[in-house]
Amino acid sequence: MRSYLTVWRLPSAPVLLLSGFAGRLPSSMVPLALLLMVQERTGSFAVAGGVSATFGVATALMAPVLGRLADRRSPRPILLVQSVVYPLLLAVAAVVVLSDAPVWAMLAASAGVGVSNPLVSGTVRALWSRVDPAVRPRAYALDAISTELVFVAGPTAVAALSFLASPSVALAVAGALGVAGALGIASSRPMRAWVPVPAERRPLFATVTAPGMPRILLSGTALMVGIGALEVAVPAFAEAAGSPGMSGLLLAVWSLGSAGGGLWFGARVISTSLPRQYRWGMLGITLGLAPLAAVSSPWLLGILLFLGGTAIAPTLTVQSSLVGSIAPASATTEAFTWLSTVSFGASAIGAAVSGSLIESSAGVAGALVMATAAAAVAVGITLLPGRRPALPSAPRRDVVAA
Repeated sequence: MRSYLTVWRLPSAPVLLLSGFAGRLPSSMVPLALLLMVQERTGSFAVAGGVSATFGVATALMAPVLGRLADRRSPRPILLVQSVVYPLLLAVAAVVVLSDAPVWAMLAASAGVGVSNPLVSGTVRALWSRVDPAVRPRAYALDAISTELVFVAGPTAVAALSFLASPSVALAVAGALGVAGALGIASSRPMRAWVPVPAERRPLFATVTAPGMPRILLSGTALMVGIGALEVAVPAFAEAAGSPGMSGLLLAVWSLGSAGGGLWFGARVISTSLPRQYRWGMLGITLGLAPLAAVSSPWLLGILLFLGGTAIAPTLTVQSSLVGSIAPASATTEAFTWLSTVSFGASAIGAAVSGSLIESSAGVAGALVMATAAAAVAVGITLLPGRRPALPSAPRRDVVAA
């Protein structure tokens, strides 16, 4: 754990870690809060799911555009504007839903919230990419762990607030956290010192097609389809086993395994190239998912989820290191934003497909097999031939030539 003190002692590192955590929480809170609000008012899960999905699609479409703008100017003015617009549009969405407005109005309001979703994740990762290379792997590890914990703490907070008050209160809390995170990052010392890197005008998808990036994005897409599928399959497994109350515990154990693996991995000095680390990490996740479909006990499932989860945060840490090494200096925010966009969209697709499989003859086992297959596809993508990224040639603590 001592090695993480070097990250914590960096200027404004506590602000970035805490603000990044707070600013990411709405990504896991708002979709669930909207879903609960709409379902409560309309009685329709179909409408509620559509409104929640619209938020995700709007976020995914807008984020890369804002990421490119942030690289050209600075993320700071974008975050400051979003800290004002985001809570206002959240309030509009709440009023629209609570006033029993038409479905199209709910969809439009949800899209507005998604478009204004603070550009936190890509900005934080871009800032970490500018720290000392010797410290950077541990910074990415802490960032990956923080992201994992977001998807435990966020839904838990929504569930608690909805039970104690109402989904609209959960939505308000999510808005406050988003504003606090955006303002914390915008006012941090590294953000104020941000100097855009001059760059020539690039084609629209130049960052996405940079050598090495397609492989990372495609493999990341396949992986997150599997992760999204598992997030739906685990609660369904618990319900089918007669222990629906264990679903939250099982997901929490899974995330804790990931966090533990991330802490262990980030403290290590790995003498292997990043692409190889990434490939082995994907394989570890696949092997961790493989036995789940054959399990019938929720307790055994919890043990396997914890063990299999230990590979997730390390893999995401290496993924961030790869993107930071590949992305042009003038497009780091955009590159990390594309990664976040892919993760967000692919996870939603995986969840939707998993839900359909669970309700079909394939059942929960079919959804678990699908999650494993998606991770296996991710491994296969890392093995495909193609243009290799121009990683730093000089060996260093986080990159050693293969």
